[in-house]
Formats: sequence, structure tokens, C-alpha cells
Amino acid sequence: MLPYRFTPRRLAIVGIAVLTFTLSSAAEAKGCLKGAAVGAVAGHVAGHHAVVGAAAGCVVGHHLAKKKEQEQLKQKESAQAPAPQAAPQPPTRTPPSA
Repeated sequence: MLPYRFTPRRLAIVGIAVLTFTLSSAAEAKGCLKGAAVGAVAGHVAGHHAVVGAAAGCVVGHHLAKKKEQEQLKQKESAQAPAPQAAPQPPTRTPPSA
């Protein structure tokens, strides 16, 4: 038996703490809010586990948003890649006329 019993209220507090920590950085919150909303609904439907679903949805949403951003960056870099240039020719010298 665990020394600390997880009641629904304690689980909700832990979930809120996790979400607060995750959402504290606005720069890294892309996809988290949308994922948390979808996860909360799915968790609620799957047996009243909205907080756990929201936490999992936040993680998954953030991961998918980051993956999409990296793919877009890769496509942008490949589209803007400069064409290879020929090596510069050394200057030629003309012999002095006598």
C-alpha cells in the first residue's frame, strides 16, 4: 500500500500544479492549450479523468506543435537554399611589353 493515498481531490491539485508549471512559460506553450482542452474532454468522457487528460493532452499538443514547427523550418530552409556557385577564377597577368 502506498503511504500517500491519491484521492480525486489530491489528483486534481497535482494536475493543476503540473498544468501551471507547464503553462508558466509562454514561449513553450504552443499547442498546450489546444491539447489540454481536447485531453480534458477525452478524459472526462473516458471516466471523469479530465485533469489527467488535460495534462496528457498538453504534453501531446506541445510535442505535435514543436514537430510541425521543425518541419516548416526545414521546408523553408530547403526552399531558400542558394544555388552552388562556381569557384572564382584567379586573375590573369599579362606580360609587360618591351
